[in-house]
Amino acid sequence: MADNDNGASGLGWFLAGLGLGALVGVLYAPKAGKETREDLKASALDARERASVLAQQGRERASEYASQGREHLNDYIDRGREYYDRGRTQWSQYVEKGKGLVQDQQSKISSAIDAGKQAYASATQETSS
Repeated sequence: MADNDNGASGLGWFLAGLGLGALVGVLYAPKAGKETREDLKASALDARERASVLAQQGRERASEYASQGREHLNDYIDRGREYYDRGRTQWSQYVEKGKGLVQDQQSKISSAIDAGKQAYASATQETSS
C-alpha cells in the first residue's frame, strides 16, 4: 500500500461534502419555505449565541491566564531582588573582610620592617663599638 499524505485535503473534502449534504437536505426537506427559513434563522441565532458565550468564556480564561502570568512574574521579580540583595550583602562582607586582612598584613609588615631596622641598628652599633 502506498503512503498517502492527503489527510488534510481529505478532511477538507469530507467537510465540504458534509456541508453540501446539509444544504441539499434543507432544500429537499418536507417543510414549507417559511418554516425552513425560520429554522435556518433560529439555527443562526442559536449559533451566534453559542459563539458569543464561547467568546466570553475565552475572554474570561485569557484574563485568568494574564493575572496568573502577572503573579508568576511578580514572584520571579521578587525572587530576583532577593538574590541580588543577598549577593550584594555577601560581596560587601567579603570586601570588608579583605580590607581587614590587608590592614593586618600591613601592620605585620610594618612591624617586621621596624624589627629589621632595630636589628640592623643594634648590629651596626655592636660592630662599631
